[in-house]
Amino acid sequence: MPSERPTTERKALAVNLDARRYGSFAEIGAGQEVVRWFFRVGGAAGTIAKSMSAYDMSVSDAIYGQCDRYVCRQRLQDMLDREHALNLERLRESRGDTTAFFAFADTVSARNFHGTNECHGWMGIRFQAHPRDQDSQIILHVRMLDTENALQQEALGIVGVNLLYGAFFLNHEPDQLIESLLDNLSTRRIEIDMIEFSGIAFRHVDNRVMSLRLVQLGLSSAAMFSADGEVLQPSEVLYKKPILVERGSFRPLTNVNVDMLEAAKAKFQGEEDVESSDVVTLAEITMRNLKANGDIDLRDFLERVDVLAAAGMTVLISDYFEYYRLAAYLARHTKKKIGITMGAASLIELFDDKYYTTLDGGILESFGRLFKNDLKLYIYPLLNRETGELTKVDNLEIANELRTLYQYLVDKGCIEQLEDYDPDHLSTFSREVLRQIEKGDPEWVEHVPEVVADLIQQRGYFGCRRVAKTSEPATAKTLNPIIAPLTPLIPAAGMMSPVV
Repeated sequence: MPSERPTTERKALAVNLDARRYGSFAEIGAGQEVVRWFFRVGGAAGTIAKSMSAYDMSVSDAIYGQCDRYVCRQRLQDMLDREHALNLERLRESRGDTTAFFAFADTVSARNFHGTNECHGWMGIRFQAHPRDQDSQIILHVRMLDTENALQQEALGIVGVNLLYGAFFLNHEPDQLIESLLDNLSTRRIEIDMIEFSGIAFRHVDNRVMSLRLVQLGLSSAAMFSADGEVLQPSEVLYKKPILVERGSFRPLTNVNVDMLEAAKAKFQGEEDVESSDVVTLAEITMRNLKANGDIDLRDFLERVDVLAAAGMTVLISDYFEYYRLAAYLARHTKKKIGITMGAASLIELFDDKYYTTLDGGILESFGRLFKNDLKLYIYPLLNRETGELTKVDNLEIANELRTLYQYLVDKGCIEQLEDYDPDHLSTFSREVLRQIEKGDPEWVEHVPEVVADLIQQRGYFGCRRVAKTSEPATAKTLNPIIAPLTPLIPAAGMMSPVV
């Protein structure tokens, strides 16, 4: 792709002038802003088989089937499935040898008259990369950040053109395709917090890496995917749910990580108004952690998330270095309780005011933001192996000028000590386990869950020498008793993780 990005008009015209492309547009909400571009630039008769908008719910249900929500992933998928199937049914025999068919759809909630709604939408394209080819698909979720309805519609139209152009001309370069989605826009206007590639053209694409790219390129501040690699849209997973998060490097996942999470989850489920069956737990890895050694190492990233996947964990990749920014992000999706669990060493770092010099209110402002939504911190003890002493909430060393603030937060219940932990795991430190793996010291297997050890050995992760496969593949179903009691949405973290 040339260094100079093509304008939206040039992209729309390039699609119109490609004689192979022919398909339909179906748009719900915010007008027909995408197809408008193709009509405007000329040559649309060779591209557009049909354009429609099903605003009325009854009409939409009659066409695509009933649903509970109209701005959701399922409604988008129903639209893509039906419209693409109709194109093939009606046109494949007459022009299928020379035409690559497509169906574009979006369902959007732009700013309403009172400005009280969430401004977001789902957008996607089902297409043939070549005539008679098997289908491929891209779907994404956008958040519209403009404060005026007309500006939101304009931004939506530009993103839609970028998506169509990328699907047709950049499908062999998914990294470039993602980067091009905000051509002629900015992250101040549109956020893309979920994207999923599927089908023949993207058979080699790992959607976890694509989720990482969204955050890396600044198209979103966070992305989420499940243990089976499915890309998740955060607001749908977190909506009205109590959330428990543990941040870490997960190089590798250790027994202390799992123990920390179990202890925190037991305490969190005992909180008032927390239904245990509703709790969503997340393993968060920050971009700063992934960039700790310079540029992001994709192999290292996939090794970490594969280990988490083996333990059935849902992963959140975020660009929220400060905990108060993470808290604000989670509070955007839920009004239920939020918990963060961390080791005592990380709590000490949290009270280091050097991290808050960019805030006008310094550390006071950061804690005001962190705890304003009834958030709680659950603290796992830190073992001093020389003295055998445990650092806990009641004996944590805090600077004198911050001692009163710290005690106030403890007394208020914002910071709680975890007591239901396994003392046998306190001597495990993830950095030491990593060094043992790299040196070939066999003792490392005693410090990680069995399912994790099997995966690391079988695939040679983290510098481990591969061993012959001796057991069934590592999956969430093969978890040892330490992990088994947790739900499928469980995460983990490193006790020694910094305040990142």
